Amino acid sequence: MLYGLITGGKAAWLTPLGIFFAFGATAAVLAKLQGALPKDGGREYAHDGKLSAGKPRGAGVLFVPVFALSAFLFAPMDAERVIYLILLLICMMTGFLDDASKTPWGEYKKGFLDLCVAALVAMTFLRYNSNVVYLAFADRQVVIPPVLFAILAVILVWGSVNVTNCSDGVDGLSGTVSIVTLTTICLVDRLLQKPGEFSYLGLLFVMCLLGYLWFNATPSKLMMGDAGSRAMGLWIAIAILKTGSPFLYLPTALVLILDGGLGLVKVFLLRFFKIRILKNVRTPLHDHVRKVWGWSNTQTVFRFAILQILLSAAVVYGLKLV
Repeated sequence: MLYGLITGGKAAWLTPLGIFFAFGATAAVLAKLQGALPKDGGREYAHDGKLSAGKPRGAGVLFVPVFALSAFLFAPMDAERVIYLILLLICMMTGFLDDASKTPWGEYKKGFLDLCVAALVAMTFLRYNSNVVYLAFADRQVVIPPVLFAILAVILVWGSVNVTNCSDGVDGLSGTVSIVTLTTICLVDRLLQKPGEFSYLGLLFVMCLLGYLWFNATPSKLMMGDAGSRAMGLWIAIAILKTGSPFLYLPTALVLILDGGLGLVKVFLLRFFKIRILKNVRTPLHDHVRKVWGWSNTQTVFRFAILQILLSAAVVYGLKLV
């Protein structure tokens, strides 16, 4: 809104102002309203899950709207971006209703809702963007048939929402790794797209996550819940689609994929095909490294983040060489 009202050189001030607003507003809202959030009951199946009992849960319902407001105020808006923000709020709300429910929603119910949101994202993207995909490291473009593109986009969005959600189990872990992933995608967008304006929205989301981590760093005072983790995964998927090189999701989010995704694969193969894999590996992986390898929560967060930083540095430097 402000971006449309201010023109010329003065508009340049909106960029840093939006950054400080996103962080400051998130921190202020969480400090003021965290007491109104539902309380976590502790997860018996998770390593150290009982330690979270009694903490406010579902902080995503507070910081995701702050991001949407920051984007609306300080970034250029068009119909496509407005639709993405609406879908983000819908994804956040379905997650929060699960967070606030006395009995957790079933996997199929949540999976179906995620599928609906993913389909709407794919339809929106194809409405406003081409079905040409840039294979960054091969330095070539490939035209994917629209139907196939839509199917792949749905898989990407649905997968990103769920692996990010499953990686949320250690104070600061999913938020920290997602910050690395989103920052990398912002850099990729700047390298591949000119002027890469969508990257600024990713930066605003990072600022909101930093405001959240102010309270979530070990020992945490509150947790993002499904309201935050599912929305976070959705925006990661949208951001990588907007780079024009969606296959870069694999290296830029590999830690999230492995941490949260291996458990989904294990359950899927066992439930539908009676195939058992990784019998001696606890999933999510953050439970394995803490329970089996003896990593502390802080070591888990830092080491997972370091691994993603290494991967991200390789991706960004590789793109510079193309």
